[in-house]
Amino acid sequence: MSVNRPEVLFLCMHNAGRSQMAAAFAREIGAGRVVVHSAGSAPGETLNPAVVEVMREKGIDISGESPRKLTEEMGRSADIVVTMGCGDACPVYPGKRYVDWELTDPAGKRIDEVRPIRDDIERRVRDLVGTLLEPNS
Repeated sequence: MSVNRPEVLFLCMHNAGRSQMAAAFAREIGAGRVVVHSAGSAPGETLNPAVVEVMREKGIDISGESPRKLTEEMGRSADIVVTMGCGDACPVYPGKRYVDWELTDPAGKRIDEVRPIRDDIERRVRDLVGTLLEPNS
């Protein structure tokens, strides 16, 4: 852990939707108490516009973010790796705690279809960050 701050890596295939929302919520909820990384095994070119919009509705601006390629350093430094929809394309780092979130891919979905995905991610991130910040967790 980074100076007593847990590190979380959110991983999905394109890093253009689910993992970006999860990272944004973790940064917001963790308020500097959690180190957050977000990456993709095969990053897309840009963020999903519907994802940017539904996050804006929550008061979180991710329009300046861009999909990032997973690096070895991200994987090695993470205390927990949260995968979401990358299947066999997500590498495995020995000794890391893994959680797989089965989430609908927001790609190609309308805003009203992306909102429930966002809300599900927010709930999961709140639970995860709460657990990570518990004393002796």
